[in-house]
Amino acid sequence: MPTISRRQFINSSCLVACGCSAPIQLTFAAKKAQLEKLQVPEYAQVKLGESRLLEQFTYQQRLFMGIDDNKLLKPFRSRAGLPAPGDDMGGWYDDSRDFHIDPNDWSTANWHGYIPGHSFGQYVSGLARSYAITGDVAIAKKVDGLIKAYATTISKKFFENYYLPAYTYDKLAIGLIDAYRYAGVTEAKAALEKLTDAVLPFLPEKALTREERRQRPYAQEAEIWDEPYTLPENLFIAWQLGMGEQYKTIALRFMQNEALFDPLAKGISPFKGKHAYSHVNALNSVIQAYLATGEQKYLQAAKNGFDFIVAQSFATGGWGPNEELIAADDTETLFNSLSDTHRSFETPCGVYGHFKIARSLLQITRASVYGDSMERVLYNTVLGAKPTLPDGSTFYYADYNHTATKFYRGEQWPCCSGTFIQLAADYGISSYLQDDKQLFVNLYVPSQVEMRIANHTFSVQQITRYPLDSQIELLIHSSKPIAFALNLRIPAWAGAATSILVNGKRINQPISAGSFVEITRTWADKDSVKIQFDMGLRLEALNAKHPEMAALVFGPLVLFPVNSPDDIYSREQLMGVKRKTETEWQINTAGKTVMFKPFMHIDDEKYRLYNRVKV
Repeated sequence: MPTISRRQFINSSCLVACGCSAPIQLTFAAKKAQLEKLQVPEYAQVKLGESRLLEQFTYQQRLFMGIDDNKLLKPFRSRAGLPAPGDDMGGWYDDSRDFHIDPNDWSTANWHGYIPGHSFGQYVSGLARSYAITGDVAIAKKVDGLIKAYATTISKKFFENYYLPAYTYDKLAIGLIDAYRYAGVTEAKAALEKLTDAVLPFLPEKALTREERRQRPYAQEAEIWDEPYTLPENLFIAWQLGMGEQYKTIALRFMQNEALFDPLAKGISPFKGKHAYSHVNALNSVIQAYLATGEQKYLQAAKNGFDFIVAQSFATGGWGPNEELIAADDTETLFNSLSDTHRSFETPCGVYGHFKIARSLLQITRASVYGDSMERVLYNTVLGAKPTLPDGSTFYYADYNHTATKFYRGEQWPCCSGTFIQLAADYGISSYLQDDKQLFVNLYVPSQVEMRIANHTFSVQQITRYPLDSQIELLIHSSKPIAFALNLRIPAWAGAATSILVNGKRINQPISAGSFVEITRTWADKDSVKIQFDMGLRLEALNAKHPEMAALVFGPLVLFPVNSPDDIYSREQLMGVKRKTETEWQINTAGKTVMFKPFMHIDDEKYRLYNRVKV
């Protein structure tokens, strides 16, 4: 492929993505919804500084750049009857007949060959986003080569006797979409058309629920687990990119309105017993439906659905023990899970779906509560994940049991291996939002964002060790004065002593926790904004029914007791915890020292999320 600079590519990306097809037709309501929402930056606009976020992004990029193309393509070539050189990837990814599930005896399960090639599209998507961030031509060449080779394998043969056709089609689709819009692989458009034609005969007439699917003939339990209700998100995106009118038609066909979105729009939770990650991810379909149609019921469904999820979350922001959601009035399932399971939260997948819906709702509503939620789940779950190993061993579940440890899922290349690279690539664009006159700072992470206002390009740099340090400094870098509004998210937990200084002078306006503070002025080069958060301690009960189970929280960080007995503490003892080092807190009780750490800094120690508290 020709060598172009990142700047040339970004400037021409709209032509690449939209110039091949007729303009999409939006209703007045849809145009209004699109125009009113804040925009995320282009990937190239944000550069992460030294941090765990950058470490995860760099690690994931290198991991997948290092995998041989033949290994990644092998299941597609094999199922197409083509020569398939190279080693197997292993685990879920292989084209193998070993997979077997007996729903009456899960101990006999064999996950080898569960969903051949299922995460290929996500790996390609993550690499395409990585190219958009770094401009590394080697990444673009790999994406280009993978897509062109994959396109030669596409046929109906792939989906014959395939247990989860909608599930894998969805992930292949986002790989093709992202290769098209971020890496300039124009052949991906035709490949998506060919793939869609190949899969349609294997999809149901609508987005069946698992209960509906179980009423139909099936030979293998896994057939029940397909996820057609997640399809609209990426199909709406393909349509909006001008890749084809048919994708909007198919997206609307698979909107699970009656069983999922209509009840949510009315404030009724249909989540009880539903698969956790896929149904949270389905909220991203309802958001895209709102942006495509402008129908307010879809926005209401997204907002209510997100609220239901937050209400059933652990203190970490994680949800879905044993990969199931619970009823709105269920007070016992989370409590029982603390002793019954180590499968507490499906982490990379869950955070990826959570980030997408929270980010979209933040764009639309400008309500800081969604940024608060992103922050909580970021620092207390995925930033503490073990790195994916070259053999496909993947951190899958965060463990919140009373005797918890960090561990890998037993099978290679499970679903979380695909979402992890996509999530890490999205850290930068999750940190900021913008319009033509404003910048919103959502996540406080070492980074620099490039902005363009009134035909002038400038940047804003974040310098911080947050959340281990309570101070953030933002520096303006601009060749001339520029007027814009800087909006800073003040988390709901922030104490009354939180302060903001511009060039050393305290701002003369209220700072309200749980909102954005807007500072509008004409900014000059090297102008400085310093935020000093009042980060106090607090106890958060599991829920109202179980105040005797409480997590100790410092600012946005949950503090986990490590290698300590499961004692009962008074509230005074827990609130008297002292910080000993940057990453360690301690209390002394009954002659014993109990150490507490943030999830990010726990290695192989045993830990707990909740403390037993005297009430």
